[in-house]
Amino acid sequence: MPLNNDQISAATSAIKGAQRILVVPHANVDPDGLGSALACQMVFTQMGKDVTVICPDTKPENLNFLPGFEKLQEGIETSQNFVITVNLEGGVEVDKLRYTVEDGKVNIIVMPKAGRINPQNVSFGDTGPGFDLIVAVDTADLPLMGQFYTDNIDLYTSVPILNIDHHISNTNYGQLQMIDTTAASATEVLYDWFMHEQSFKDKITPDIATLLLTGLITDTRSFQNPNTTPRSLEVAAELLERGARQQEIVQHIYKTKPLSTLKIWGRALNRIQMDTSAGIVWSTVSKEDLAEMEAASKETSGILDELISTIPNADIHILFTEMEEGGLKASMRSSASVDVSSLAGKLFGGGGHPRAAGFRIKEFDNFDLAVIDAVQKLKVGMQEQNLSAQGPVESQAKIPEKPEPPKPPMQQVAKPPVRGTDVIGEIGESKPDKNSGTDVIGELAE
Repeated sequence: MPLNNDQISAATSAIKGAQRILVVPHANVDPDGLGSALACQMVFTQMGKDVTVICPDTKPENLNFLPGFEKLQEGIETSQNFVITVNLEGGVEVDKLRYTVEDGKVNIIVMPKAGRINPQNVSFGDTGPGFDLIVAVDTADLPLMGQFYTDNIDLYTSVPILNIDHHISNTNYGQLQMIDTTAASATEVLYDWFMHEQSFKDKITPDIATLLLTGLITDTRSFQNPNTTPRSLEVAAELLERGARQQEIVQHIYKTKPLSTLKIWGRALNRIQMDTSAGIVWSTVSKEDLAEMEAASKETSGILDELISTIPNADIHILFTEMEEGGLKASMRSSASVDVSSLAGKLFGGGGHPRAAGFRIKEFDNFDLAVIDAVQKLKVGMQEQNLSAQGPVESQAKIPEKPEPPKPPMQQVAKPPVRGTDVIGEIGESKPDKNSGTDVIGELAE
């Protein structure tokens, strides 16, 4: 639901009352998460705040065009500096300083040249992290911040958290929440907040507008996804009026790709598989594929959109990517008939939006078998979700208890061409395959 005045007022008071602010998006950060974090950094800095913005993993070089990208840090200094301060009042001058360590004690010796130092003139301080507030953006749950969260759990438990997000799967962590599940992106949530507060509204520069529009464009897939609302289009128009550089965003996000990205896209598109009876289309990218194409898992971003445009008549589109650090990541999109956020949460502990969600599988013995198992679970979950949506109807005939007749055996999907094959040429020249749409899961089970 949209933000209310109490949420906005509490969040604004928290920012105004804090001096050192830590801003963190989720790991494997996308343009919405990074755009949100950098926009917060710029606005809060203009308010005189000391702001640290974290990128929880390696900085995505394809987003280095974003204003403020150079300010991103991958970690924070956690070591403690204990400071002893001597107030030199009353004409005191220091001649020498020295220290000794004995019997497990440090003795700091200050020898005045003039005057006398009294104990009440000595004070102590701690220059550790000392953050007053953590601002979490575009993150449905704290563990999604990855290793940064794991390494700094004490910080998260001792510092108040402002949770800014648009995911319906958000766990409502933190002392303050600004979660608008009707917003298309986290940057749209931020824009509504900034425009509500005059002290923030006056600080939206063309750079900040560009950051906010980047998140909105990418999370709606250029306003093609079902999460696009009339409000999203209004926000985009207002950001353009405020100087957002739309063509710069389009050029870097959609028109600039390294050769390694094009290669891994080609491999994934050549591996498209589908189960027409279940309405599932999926593809895979393994660690071996990434190594062979000299690509990173981050470069698979955008492949799912190609799956949707290539084969639109499906209820679920999925891309499975084997991660370099282990495990796999699955990204899903669905038609209006399937709630993939519910499926991801129930079956795999994932989440997201009803039409766009994802999950991770941390451990498995074989990537291909793990994919097959995940698809099979999704098929069953879709059937259960469909039956649940229908609900009990008294006039409806009783469902027979006997099992459904087995489906006819299907042909196995053709293996990908050997290395060196002109995939693009083959796609352009090939005719429709009479065996497309086979039930791969059913055949492997037999």
